[in-house]
Amino acid sequence: MGWDERVAALFRRNLQPTLTYWSVFFSFGLCIAFLGPTLLDLRCQTQSSLSRITWVFFSQQFCLLLGSCLGGVFKRRLAQSLVALFASSLAISVVFAIIPLCHNVVVLAVVMAVAGLAMGCIDTISNMQLVKIYQKDSAVFLQVRQMSASLKGTTENKPLGVCPLFQALHFFVGFGLPMEGLVVTRVSYAFWIMALINLPVPIAVFFLLYKERLVPCFNNGSRPLLSTDELAMETQPAEKDDHSITSQRDRGHNDLFSCCQSKNFRGAPYSYFAVHVAGALVLFMSDGIIGEYSGFIYSYAVEEPLSVVHKVAGYLPSLFWGFITLGRLISIPVSYRMKPATMVSINVVGVLITFLLLLTFSYSVVFLFVGTACLGLFLSSTFPSMLAYTEDILQYKGCATTVLVTGAGIGEMVLQLLVGSIIHDQGSYSFLVCGTIFGGLAFTFYTFLLFFHRMYPKPSSELTWPPSNGAEVSNCNSK
Repeated sequence: MGWDERVAALFRRNLQPTLTYWSVFFSFGLCIAFLGPTLLDLRCQTQSSLSRITWVFFSQQFCLLLGSCLGGVFKRRLAQSLVALFASSLAISVVFAIIPLCHNVVVLAVVMAVAGLAMGCIDTISNMQLVKIYQKDSAVFLQVRQMSASLKGTTENKPLGVCPLFQALHFFVGFGLPMEGLVVTRVSYAFWIMALINLPVPIAVFFLLYKERLVPCFNNGSRPLLSTDELAMETQPAEKDDHSITSQRDRGHNDLFSCCQSKNFRGAPYSYFAVHVAGALVLFMSDGIIGEYSGFIYSYAVEEPLSVVHKVAGYLPSLFWGFITLGRLISIPVSYRMKPATMVSINVVGVLITFLLLLTFSYSVVFLFVGTACLGLFLSSTFPSMLAYTEDILQYKGCATTVLVTGAGIGEMVLQLLVGSIIHDQGSYSFLVCGTIFGGLAFTFYTFLLFFHRMYPKPSSELTWPPSNGAEVSNCNSK
C-alpha cells in the first residue's frame, strides 16, 4: 500500500479521532505494564504470599478477555464508542490512584479486574474504529496503534525495574518493603504519578466527544467531525431506504455474543466461519507465544544447562520487548509497501525457524540472546497485520475484530498457564519444545487461512456474505 494523496487526505480529515484512538492505547500499555515491575511491592503492601498475589494477574487477564468480548457492544453508535473509551481510560487513572490504598489481595484483585475490563474495551473499540475509518488502508494505522501499546511488555513476573518508566520512578521514589503492620511503600507515589501521566488520555477522548457535540452541556460547538459510520457509507452507493442503511452499519463488527447468534449465519458460506476461526487461532498462538516466552525466558535461562547469571538473564525479557518495540516501529513504513498477508507470512515462518534454531543451539547462551531478539522482531507486527488481512478478506462485514482480539487474549492467558505447568512437570527444556509446537501450529493455521481465503466469495460474487443489500440481516434484526 502506497502513501498516496487519497490516504493522506483521509488521514488529515480524521486526524483528531485517529490520534485519539492511538492515544488510548497508551493507557492500555501503561496499565498492563506496571504489574510485573511492582509485584514485590504489591506483595508486601498486601502482606500476601507470592502464590496469592499471582491471582491478581489472573483477575486482570480474565477480565481483559471479558472486556474484549463486550467491547463490541458499543460499536453501533459513535457516541457509545467514545463514551466507553472515555470511561475506560479514566478508569485506568482511577485504578492507579486506588492501588496504593489496597492492603488486601482480594481488594487488589477486584480493582485490577476493573482495570482489565477497561483495557479490553479499549482494545476492541479502538481497533474497530480504526478499521472502520481506513478499511483497506488500515494496516499502517493499526501498526502505529500497536506501537502505542509497547509498554505492554512488562506484565509478567520479571525482576523489578524491567520497565524503563517504572525503573525511573522507582529510582525517584525509592524502595520500601516492610512486611509487618499497615504497609505504605514509597512506590505508592509511583502509582499516583502514573495516574497523573495517564490523565491527558481521557481528556483527549472528552475533547473528541465535545467536537462531536456529544456532551449534553456543550452541544453548541462547531460542526461535528465525520463519524466513522458516515465515512464508511461515503464510499457506498446511496440508499433510499433508511432501514437498509441502518442494517448496513450494524451487520459487521458486532460483539462476540451477537456474532454467535444463528440469525447472523443464515446463507453464509462455510468459508465465512473458517476465516474467523483460522484468524483467531493464528493470533491465539502468536500472542500466546509472546506471553509464555516473555514470562518464562528468564526462568529458562537461569536453569541448567545454560545456568545464566541472574543479572544477565534479567536482560532477556527487556531484549525481547525492546525488539518487539523496534519491530513495530519498522513495520510502520514497511506496511506502506507490503501487503498484510505477506507480512504475516514472514512473521509466522520466521517464528517457526527461530524456535527450531533455538532448539538446535540450545546450549548456546549467545544464540539465546540472538534468537530472543529475532523472535521479538517476527512477533512484533503479527497482530495488526493479521487483523488488517482478515478484515480485508471479509470485506469489513464480518466479526473479525472482536473474534481476533478475543482469540489473542485467550491465547495470551491460556498458553502461559499451560507452559508453566509443563515446565514444572517436565523441566526447563520443555520451554523451547512448547514454543516450537506453538510456532508450528501458528504456521499451520495460517496455511488454512490462506486456503479459506481462496475459497471465500469475491466481492463481485452473488454469494458474498453478508448480502449486499442488507435485507436479510435487516429482517433478522427486526424480529
